[in-house]
Amino acid sequence: MPRREPERSCIVTREVRSPETLIRFVVGPDGTVVPDLKHKLPGRGAWVSANAEAVRQAVRRRLFARAFNAEVKVAPTLAEDIDAALRQDLRQALSLANKAGAVTSGFAKVESAVAEGRIAALIHAAEAAEDGRRKLAGALRKRFGDAISAVPVIDEITGPELDLALGRPNVIHAAVAAGPGSDGFLARWRRLRAYRGTGADEAALLAESGRALGDAQNADDEPAGI
Repeated sequence: MPRREPERSCIVTREVRSPETLIRFVVGPDGTVVPDLKHKLPGRGAWVSANAEAVRQAVRRRLFARAFNAEVKVAPTLAEDIDAALRQDLRQALSLANKAGAVTSGFAKVESAVAEGRIAALIHAAEAAEDGRRKLAGALRKRFGDAISAVPVIDEITGPELDLALGRPNVIHAAVAAGPGSDGFLARWRRLRAYRGTGADEAALLAESGRALGDAQNADDEPAGI
């Protein structure tokens, strides 16, 4: 098992928390504060709770200068930049899951995958029509019954982003099969939801996604940070 990092203190809330529930920041060569989403960049780090509001407070209250005890440059859009980076990370994870053969797309194929129970997550393009969403929700309910809540329904990705990630045009609905190909994707989705504050339990989402990311990142080749 990989060695766990020691707990860290958020510079905004002063809470001591697991690194999986925090974002690490370092100062780049030009004096700019940059996020280290994979906790791998060299240099002294400052830690902030992994949600957008905490990052906004750190920027607004100039807490990075205090944490690094230096004059630093901080982008006013830092919270939004991190959101974009997490979205990109999610798309890359979906692309990797697709290359592993874990993704099915097209309404009929997705409906069939749901009926057969071969699904760890259902994906709708953000702009998907309500009719298609409703029909697939019905198929999920028919197949899984009361356990339907165990199947995440993901709609944070736009159609063009799905097209790019899956290498095919006009993707509106997709399904991700259970297995190694889905683990990293779902971990990144939970991390994004927790960052946006849309998860039911931010701490649990972050801890779960952090553990899964730690297991998956050694196989990834995306650059650290933004």
